Amino acid sequence: MATERLQAPAIEFRHVSLWFDEQQALDDISFELAQGEMMFLTGASASGKSVLTHLAMGLLKPDEGQIFIEGKEIVALDESELVEMRGRGMGIVFQEDSLFTGLTAYDNAAFRLDEHAVAEDETERAVLEVLRFVGLEQDAEKFPEELSGGMRRRLEIARALIGWPSIMLFDEPTSSLDPISAEKVLNLIIRARDIQRISSIYVTKQLNEIPYLATHRAVTRPDGMITIDEAASGIEGPRTKVLVLDAGRIVFMGGVIEFEASTLPVVTRLTRADNGTEFSDFYTPDPWDKQRRPKETILGR
Repeated sequence: MATERLQAPAIEFRHVSLWFDEQQALDDISFELAQGEMMFLTGASASGKSVLTHLAMGLLKPDEGQIFIEGKEIVALDESELVEMRGRGMGIVFQEDSLFTGLTAYDNAAFRLDEHAVAEDETERAVLEVLRFVGLEQDAEKFPEELSGGMRRRLEIARALIGWPSIMLFDEPTSSLDPISAEKVLNLIIRARDIQRISSIYVTKQLNEIPYLATHRAVTRPDGMITIDEAASGIEGPRTKVLVLDAGRIVFMGGVIEFEASTLPVVTRLTRADNGTEFSDFYTPDPWDKQRRPKETILGR
């Protein structure tokens, strides 16, 4: 039984559909997110991306179908059971700023543990560890208004990572960030995925992020330093795949290389950002050009 539990997908949707009044938001969605895998979820605006992540968290319930988290069906769980499931093993970073402005960085990061009445000494250890992980250990007593946009986003990630959940959902986490801050966030996500072995769904319309996350890995060196390295030729990279939604339906699911090479019209509308679609409002000269990405970033402990 324990072996079956370990081998169960981190997240599984089976024929999931959802309506809002007469409007169908998702139509017969089926997929599996394997343990330790990162799935890139993309598509045009209003295609159903955020709805899917809310369903995975149990914040919405489907009208049809089944949803499993690490082998456990969640559709029939009551609210207290869903809260326990999220608190125990899931974290989410929303696109919108959701920090508590009246709480310090420390108290924001501690919020979920406080909700579950975790002992004070255990909370302190976990909070300092996660703030160190995101590079905010020196800013623990600052309030959100005293932090830059990139620092606030890193604090959002720290709050979601508290206790090291086995599953993370990222809903456009680099939205509105400058390129330097966005790269720092991407590297944090790579570290969480590879060092903490976290399974994740990464929602994005910034298609230049996909090849970076798919080809870079976090590696711990003998001296304890963590580096973000591009996987060398012939060496297996992170476990990743791409799922594309269009009008609430899955229109593509496969590897990053397959996504890059796809000639499906719905995919090429996303990958060719100079064709007048809603994706043409950000700069992506060639999101698949490996020369445009830094080869290595070194991070501290």
